[in-house]
Amino acid sequence: MKVCFVGAGPGDPDLLTIKAAKLLRECRMCIYAGSLVSPEVLSLLPSHAEKHDSAKLNLNEITALFRSAQERGIDVVRLHTGDPAIYGAIREQMHELDKLGIAYEVVPGVSSFQAAAAVLKAELTLPEVSQTVILTRIAGKTPVPDHQGLKELARARATLCIFLSVGKIREIAGILADSYGPACPAALVYRATWPDQKVITGTLEDISDKTVAAEIKKTAIILVGHALGQVKAGSKLYDPSFSHEFREGDAP
Repeated sequence: MKVCFVGAGPGDPDLLTIKAAKLLRECRMCIYAGSLVSPEVLSLLPSHAEKHDSAKLNLNEITALFRSAQERGIDVVRLHTGDPAIYGAIREQMHELDKLGIAYEVVPGVSSFQAAAAVLKAELTLPEVSQTVILTRIAGKTPVPDHQGLKELARARATLCIFLSVGKIREIAGILADSYGPACPAALVYRATWPDQKVITGTLEDISDKTVAAEIKKTAIILVGHALGQVKAGSKLYDPSFSHEFREGDAP
């Protein structure tokens, strides 16, 4: 018996990995992350599969389901949105599985920040503009270490992908404007790749007002950085004078 932590991707079932889709189609028990998982992804589950909405469960109740599956010799698909490694709260579940002696594995998925970049047709890493991408969130019910606060991260002027924070977008824009400047490009993607997807683009100066006007309060990711703008920055990779002999590593 084994538990597979599976990334459901951003919403579009075509963005599931082949392995994830196979596990879902063969699944006998699935514990899924509530309404954050699209109905189209859940539709891949067999009609006879047990389905449990983890939005209604606490850790003890989820652990009880793992134990029940263990007693019956049933593999479990633990379906998380996006990629399980990013704000997936999987470590605490793995700790319980370790105590029960249940084996587990992780099947990665497409994260919402990747889906949002694709929707925006944006490259997050542009030469001489930004070669660093930071995935973060602002403090809420879950605290953020002091040295990883948004003000501290902003000093790098990297491309920021901010999860789980749209309710504080005005505060975020105000903090970031000090380092990036109010004219820095900013975007918000609501439910990337879902049928009701919404995209808002602007700057740190106006993105808050646009988001409030659109009445978006959750299930969205914020992207900020000069790489999102109309920057004419060319990669050296395809420059005619660039040698491709060592494209996958440094020259010896």
